[in-house]
Amino acid sequence: MTTQTKCISFVNGVELNRLTDTIEAVKADPKVASFKFRILNRWIDGGQNRSEVQQFSAGGNEIQHKNGLILDADEPDVLLGTDRGANPVEHLLHALAACVTTSMVYHAAARGIAVEEVESSLEGDLDLRGFLGLAPSVRKGYQQIRLKLRIKADVTEQELRDLAALGPNFSPVFDSITKGVPISVSSERMA
Repeated sequence: MTTQTKCISFVNGVELNRLTDTIEAVKADPKVASFKFRILNRWIDGGQNRSEVQQFSAGGNEIQHKNGLILDADEPDVLLGTDRGANPVEHLLHALAACVTTSMVYHAAARGIAVEEVESSLEGDLDLRGFLGLAPSVRKGYQQIRLKLRIKADVTEQELRDLAALGPNFSPVFDSITKGVPISVSSERMA
């Protein structure tokens, strides 16, 4: 009797066997690709909020995170806060950077491209006149975001450009920000 062992191989910290299994499972049953993520946010005081990351749905199964995940948000003093956390628009930059990076690294791994290091810097322009309602023609959100990737990999210049494009091309956060997403808002009275 022979025992077959599956060789576990990693590229960029991504287990390729699991990645391949996931891709095949989604091809076989598109319902497996359906995810729903949840956050429960509570206002604390002033500009301070705390979000608890809730269980999520993956392919119809409810999954609990291994650890309790908390995200704190506040505003800096100049925006009347106590600076106990990144403000919401800084969290948005973090989400964008993290998602573009992860998307790039995973897709590079699937292509067998080893990435040694990735660093990104982001900068976004906001005009408070929109938020304060002082200028209806001024957008309330970011007017522009600049994202710069620094990548260390043994690739040609063209391959580096192609590698860098993987993040924005496949990032759900990049897609949500650049194309917009419908948001329904409802309210109810607390007891």
